[in-house]
Amino acid sequence: MSDAASTARHVAFDWGGVFTVGTFDGRSTQNVADRSGVPVERVRDSYFRHVRHLEVGTWTLPDFWTTLQAETGVTLPYSEFEPLYLGSIHDNLPMYTTLAALSPDVRVGLLSNNYPVVSDHLRRDPRFTRFDALVFSNELGHKKPAPESFAALEDAMGVAATQVAFVDDVQENIDAANLAGFYGILYHHDHHAEFEQTLRTWLNQG
Repeated sequence: MSDAASTARHVAFDWGGVFTVGTFDGRSTQNVADRSGVPVERVRDSYFRHVRHLEVGTWTLPDFWTTLQAETGVTLPYSEFEPLYLGSIHDNLPMYTTLAALSPDVRVGLLSNNYPVVSDHLRRDPRFTRFDALVFSNELGHKKPAPESFAALEDAMGVAATQVAFVDDVQENIDAANLAGFYGILYHHDHHAEFEQTLRTWLNQG
């Protein structure tokens, strides 16, 4: 590896709360409640008790939906649930603009606690062709902030963790990234301009 390559700086991102505005889970459970007429509290109680099975890939999305239906009384068929679920994604467009503007020399990764079907949906998004590495918890079997997640990201990026900034909207995940050797940047969509400056400064110091 050349000296330039060994000191170059790169970036990896979380997805939910970074490339989306607000929480995907909150919006999706609200949409299910609105469509079905079942109280959102009942939907969320079941959803959040079982969503880990999706995040680590031990359940398929139809498995998850069958359980949620049985516990909540929602009668919406899976064929209607899946598009409603995917339609709950609310893009944070400024972050996609930032992604597209990154120098071609910058390697870009994604580490996301994500779900079957949703991860496939993201892979089909033409904007995701800019990523050099995509690591989804449902495929890895580990979710952030587990150290295995960050080890997998470093391996997929193909560069040392110390050369990579990691952007997430959850402090616990930033703390874990820092412990793994990454440079953690806590993100909130209300402060996108400040984030861009922080990232630009860090990348240009490489």
